[in-house]
Amino acid sequence: MKLGMAVGATALTLSGLSVIPAAAADVSVQAYSCNATWTSEGTDDSKYYAGYYSGETVQPSSTSVSAAGKEAQCILKHKGYSPGTVDGIFGSNSQVAAKKFQARVNELCGRRVLAVDGKVGPATWPYLRQVYICWDENN
Repeated sequence: MKLGMAVGATALTLSGLSVIPAAAADVSVQAYSCNATWTSEGTDDSKYYAGYYSGETVQPSSTSVSAAGKEAQCILKHKGYSPGTVDGIFGSNSQVAAKKFQARVNELCGRRVLAVDGKVGPATWPYLRQVYICWDENN
């Protein structure tokens, strides 16, 4: 067994490939400021915004920093659902917070209006941006 490993390491060395482990990646995370505010432009158009993303269609990424990720994390945090560090990466803590939010919306509406999947996409954004609203299925 040791001979096979030595032969393999020698072959890699002779081929010009290194067998030295790569250095650990820099895993530092930048925390973003979070200030979700309620706009009062009109009764039908009032929504929560944090200043990072203004739409309601982009699903935050679980692997990279996105404006939608920062926006969703800020609003979830403002509403009392802890997404962990507001870093723009919609990882496991953010997904758990989104699931709790989605389950609460369903509870308040008295029926399943959102999939409890931890994803903030086109179905969840409108509920996240509102204080509380439960639309009639016909609207």
